[in-house]
Amino acid sequence: MGTTQDLLIESTQQLLWERGYVGTSPKAIQQAAGVGQGSMYHHFSGKPELAAAALRRSAEQQRTEAAALLAEGGTATERISAYLLRERDVLAGCRIGRMAQDPEVVADDRLRAPVAETFAWLREQLAVVIAEGQASGEFRTGPAPADAAAALIALVQGGHVLARAAAEPEPFEAAVRAGLALLLA
Repeated sequence: MGTTQDLLIESTQQLLWERGYVGTSPKAIQQAAGVGQGSMYHHFSGKPELAAAALRRSAEQQRTEAAALLAEGGTATERISAYLLRERDVLAGCRIGRMAQDPEVVADDRLRAPVAETFAWLREQLAVVIAEGQASGEFRTGPAPADAAAALIALVQGGHVLARAAAEPEPFEAAVRAGLALLLA
């Protein structure tokens, strides 16, 4: 079992993902974590500081997972496929991508920073693999690797939106299949 601070952060991560910033009240966080108000305010000055810690942790977790999928070992096609086709809760959406759509998060530099940093990092990582794939002849040489990486990120995030709107994962799955096909030479 984690520390009280960890329980608060993990509960906030989940609530932010499910409800967004405005829908995540300090009381809901305390109830989800099974702690009292004093415990929350012992570790964090308030909801903004706790939300920032939760977003940083979500961002770190997402980067760790993506880094493992995109790590060297295997062809560029295999690594990009592993990232695009990994098992995920499509209808729940992306923990980081959903925060980019939250007006309260994007209006606060401290909350927006982990989101922006994660997408910038992911774009760089994908661009490296795409450049390798272009150099090896696996991928088309059309768009610049950073542009193709941005398109893949937009495709994944948009795929989540389409799937949520349809209440089924098929639109997401179709989008990632098409994205991979567009890369292949």
